[in-house]
Amino acid sequence: MSAPFDDRPARPDPAASAPVSPPSSAPTPDRIKRVPPSRVSRERLRARAFEVAAKLDTSRPLDRYELEARARLILEESNQPEDYLGWTMVALGAAFWRDRVAATPYHRRLLLLPHCLRNADACPARYNEFGLLCKDCGACGLSELRGHAEKLGYNVLIAEGSPVVMQIILGGHADALIGVSCLNVLEGSLEKILLAGVPCMAVPLFDSTCRDTETDEDWVREMIDTPYEPSRHETHTYVHLLRCAKRMFQPEEFEWLVPRTRGGPTLAETNGRGLAALDPVAATEAIAYDFLLRGGKRARPFVTLAAYDAMTGSRATGADGAEQVAEIPEVVRRVAVAIEVFHKASLVHDDVEDDDSHRYGHATLHRKFGAPTAINVGDYLIGLGYRVVAEQRGRLAADAVADILAQLAEAHTRLSEGQGAELAWRDARNKRLAPLDALTIYALKTAPAFEAALYAGLRLAGPAEAYRQPINRFARHLGVAFQILNDLDDWQADSPQRRTTGADVLGGRPTILWAMALEHLPNAERDELQTLVAQAAPAGATVQRVAELYRQAGVYQRAAALVEKHHRRAREVADAIQPDPLRHLLYYLADSILER
Repeated sequence: MSAPFDDRPARPDPAASAPVSPPSSAPTPDRIKRVPPSRVSRERLRARAFEVAAKLDTSRPLDRYELEARARLILEESNQPEDYLGWTMVALGAAFWRDRVAATPYHRRLLLLPHCLRNADACPARYNEFGLLCKDCGACGLSELRGHAEKLGYNVLIAEGSPVVMQIILGGHADALIGVSCLNVLEGSLEKILLAGVPCMAVPLFDSTCRDTETDEDWVREMIDTPYEPSRHETHTYVHLLRCAKRMFQPEEFEWLVPRTRGGPTLAETNGRGLAALDPVAATEAIAYDFLLRGGKRARPFVTLAAYDAMTGSRATGADGAEQVAEIPEVVRRVAVAIEVFHKASLVHDDVEDDDSHRYGHATLHRKFGAPTAINVGDYLIGLGYRVVAEQRGRLAADAVADILAQLAEAHTRLSEGQGAELAWRDARNKRLAPLDALTIYALKTAPAFEAALYAGLRLAGPAEAYRQPINRFARHLGVAFQILNDLDDWQADSPQRRTTGADVLGGRPTILWAMALEHLPNAERDELQTLVAQAAPAGATVQRVAELYRQAGVYQRAAALVEKHHRRAREVADAIQPDPLRHLLYYLADSILER
């Protein structure tokens, strides 16, 4: 490495030893994403990042708060402006993970290159769903970097930092990531990967123009050439548990965990004939299983698995995590699956109530099979979830099964109350809504699933009564902030979650943005907003005007501040939790689920 290390005993390094805490507010994004303009300044900051990283505890990943705090100290002592914070955070993160990347064989590393390094005018390559299919024409440096990495054994992807990267990692095809991208993409796409404990090094592009840009290519080659150096030391990682949660919903393992009772072919095995090829009694089961396996992040079963692991020695997140995951008892896996089954049931019913057209890239069940069949499948999934948990009474103590079932029933009723409140508001003539009422609906609709997933994992590990109140508060803050983020995504044109801008207005759903607008707009604009949404069929022009009124009321900034507030409070709940592995799990959930 060209960056220096200093291992001599010396006085404490302020940038490596100073205590850190969450900031009271998030910095303005545009102010922290400039690249230091001179090579000399970049080299100095990068060298200092390696010095600081060499003195940090590498047993656990750096969370965003600590990474930001250490980077700020580096900038302050170097007399550099806050503008370079994002770049310095990337440099420090790369330095922190360098040894773990080195401990990963070349064939288990993924190199992510940006398509904007190509010569856009001369590039003959085309795209597929995974990225750019480089033609090795020699018109830019991409083919040289790709070819060099592939000779070493790397997997290479030329694309923006996208969900595909996480799919590759969770699919078990790579264990470390080396990336080149602009600071916007590095911040938005790699944070969850880093939080999960995936070794990751990156070099930022000089700008975010997405066309014919440049970077420090010698540093990229240096990263690629990081020699393989086997090591038994590992940083705490959730990757093995995330992979386990994903595998449980692969057809073979799922059929083992939750065997079908009616038998017969799956929908995929009917050669396009669909329900006509099935026994009518088996049709509901076939539709339900097809929907369960179709997609989703599997976040809730992961939470259950991780909570159980945190209370039983945290073995699946340690050095032998890949082997220890296999030791997670079958009963724990089955209950984790049941948590996801309940979640999927709520999605089926939500899609009917909101008349959504697509889910996981497919037509929603009520659009494909009709509302009566979809409602029936949702009801079947609820019954299936309860059945899976109840069947564990031969493997778990009866009181543990009863406690988990009671928590699930409580979550189910609270979710229904929240959805009922939303429907009542949607059908009411008076569309006034106070922010507190909106937050109450959010807490009822979103928090119970997180709370049930956490509680189930804790109760599977032993008595959990002492954790009821803390995880209730934690889940409330997490669920509310998560829903507010979804509302903000609904109005962002570049959001990967967005299907239609302003879908909440078009669907007549109550949101915190709506409530804040009513609270802060002058009387005339407030009346206009209510009139616009009262239209029988709001159109694109209506949505555009609503967006203008939202901006006038400052609701986007107010909502973002609420997310920060609930994120901070969720972490404050975690601060008092013991044991350490559970506390760190709660930090991880707060930071990764609410990652912006």
